[in-house]
Amino acid sequence: MFNKILVANRGEIACRVFRTAKRMGLKTVAVYSDADARSPHVLMADEAVRLGPAPAAESYLKADLILLAAKETGADCIHPGYGFLSERESFARACADAGIAFVGPPPNAIAAMGDKIESKKLAKAAGVNVVPGFLGEIADTDEAVRIASDIGYPVMMKASAGGGGKGMRLAYSEQDVREGFEATKREGLASFGDDRVFIEKFIEQPRHIEIQVLGDQHGNIVYLGERECSIQRRHQKVVEEAPSPFVTPAMRKKMGEQAVALARAVGYYSAGTVELIVSGADTTGDGFYFLEMNTRLQVEHPVTEAITGLDLVEQMIRVAAGERLAFDQDGVKLDGWAIENRVYAEDPYRGFLPSTGRLVRYAPPAAEGTPYGETPATGYTRVDDGVAEGGEVSMFYDPMIAKLVTWAPTRDEAADLQVAALDRFVVEGVGNNVDFLSALMQHPRFRSGTLTTGFIAEEYPEGFTGAPADAGLQRKLAALAAVIAEATAARARTIGGQLGDALTAPQAWTARIGEADFAVDLADGLTVDGQKLLVEHDFRPGARLVHAEIDGEPLSVQVAPTRGGWRLTTRGAAHAVRVLPSHIAPLAAHMIEKLPPDTSKFLLCPMPGLLTRLEVAEGDRVEAGQPLAVVEAMKMENILRAERAGTVAKVNHQPGESLAVDAAILEFE
Repeated sequence: MFNKILVANRGEIACRVFRTAKRMGLKTVAVYSDADARSPHVLMADEAVRLGPAPAAESYLKADLILLAAKETGADCIHPGYGFLSERESFARACADAGIAFVGPPPNAIAAMGDKIESKKLAKAAGVNVVPGFLGEIADTDEAVRIASDIGYPVMMKASAGGGGKGMRLAYSEQDVREGFEATKREGLASFGDDRVFIEKFIEQPRHIEIQVLGDQHGNIVYLGERECSIQRRHQKVVEEAPSPFVTPAMRKKMGEQAVALARAVGYYSAGTVELIVSGADTTGDGFYFLEMNTRLQVEHPVTEAITGLDLVEQMIRVAAGERLAFDQDGVKLDGWAIENRVYAEDPYRGFLPSTGRLVRYAPPAAEGTPYGETPATGYTRVDDGVAEGGEVSMFYDPMIAKLVTWAPTRDEAADLQVAALDRFVVEGVGNNVDFLSALMQHPRFRSGTLTTGFIAEEYPEGFTGAPADAGLQRKLAALAAVIAEATAARARTIGGQLGDALTAPQAWTARIGEADFAVDLADGLTVDGQKLLVEHDFRPGARLVHAEIDGEPLSVQVAPTRGGWRLTTRGAAHAVRVLPSHIAPLAAHMIEKLPPDTSKFLLCPMPGLLTRLEVAEGDRVEAGQPLAVVEAMKMENILRAERAGTVAKVNHQPGESLAVDAAILEFE
């Protein structure tokens, strides 16, 4: 076994590997960029080595600096995590040349599966189902249009070396191909150093299902069941679960055996994932097709760990050390259900725009239960993260803040645990998708298991405005808001007479949520609109998270004061609750509301990012839907289009400039 492991990565995956390494008795080495000098993964390791400036190209992608760090610290193995150098054949070979074990697959397997075009040819030769498409070199946009027309729309354009949702464009028409082909090439070149693009048929009603494989260096390969990753946004996974509500035991066996056959064909060992696109309309169990093989640990590996009881990082380390797998296919048992939600620094209320900045508050829900070994009977909660309160979410790296994983005996119970944990997940300072994730977990369609990769676009075509709250939840929030208001007022009276000596505690309150008013009386117990509620709570003035039990049902609510009331966040939505003593409430209707400024004459930058292209100049006439500018953020290109027809009066920024959110790029007449 090894003595010291270096993790050539950052954030939550570095922390994840370190936890297992420490449990195995290995010493640990972190590497970091200037942006990560005080990050949790650096503090967690036994040793840490600086690589360079914040941009990944000058730090985490510098293979020579990472190898030098390993030599200087005496690390005898390197775990690449995911992203960065994890799927680079050259890095795996460089580790071998330096006499340092690479905790991953052999270089030839990485090379074979790293090229999406060649990997599909290999998959077809190994007897794996493949999607119809064109796998050759595409010279230019005109040829791409001809190929797409021959295959038949819709088609998917993909960067050959792509991954993680980058370098992908869906095209329903010739115009889509002409607009997206060059952008796909650029994203492929910028993110992966390879601008080749291939085109394949887009499977309608598609589900994204993947098979986890694990092999050793002695020819033993097993599959560890499947994960469903269909809920995606811009081809980036948001929710993952294991097993899939769609896959039958017979289908699982077919998928697993094909995945193992492919792994065997390329001499694979270590952990890897065979990704499949599955037709949701198929009833034969054969409607699945090879997409790609990820020759690394996946972001969503914890859900497989949850249902198998295996530590995949430990298995990878043991395989790299030359050990045999301690079990065969018959020894793989699947138990219960696991769901993983990715908590991203993005604002679902503003079209999921990336958000950067300082984590003013960060308090994830406490872990409950243990993910390995003996399984808790009722379920458990696990948080994998690599951030801390006061830390910075940088524009240089992936926007994922944490992964929230729950396991329970059944799918509904695992989803219920997610909702409860998300209510307790406190993130302030950057936009985040916690409300959206909670809404997904409660959505009737999610609960039914009727998923496709178009789920988010289909269910939220007008964007996300918060999970709907029924009258019962509104009543509970009105009651809690009145309790909070009364406790806060009582405290204010005791501090320097803030409310005046003559003021007595009001017993009757009016709580307004949206357009609905609720009369809350605290004089004799607690009633809302005359209906008695039993409310127990732990609220203390100033608390930002309240745990309550209302009529016997638990409810966790995040509390933030607002003018005249409170913002109560729970169950996937933030509710503005205005609370006033009942005798004052009628006067509130006459208060003047401050209106936001009119910005309709400007093209505003919707996120912090780099302005890479301007498509118009001063004096140009534009039409609705016309591309105006391209902003790159979190390694993704975002096309900004005209909302209506108009004429450009002024250009305020030029390509190459870094822009803040709401920077006025253009002004219209």
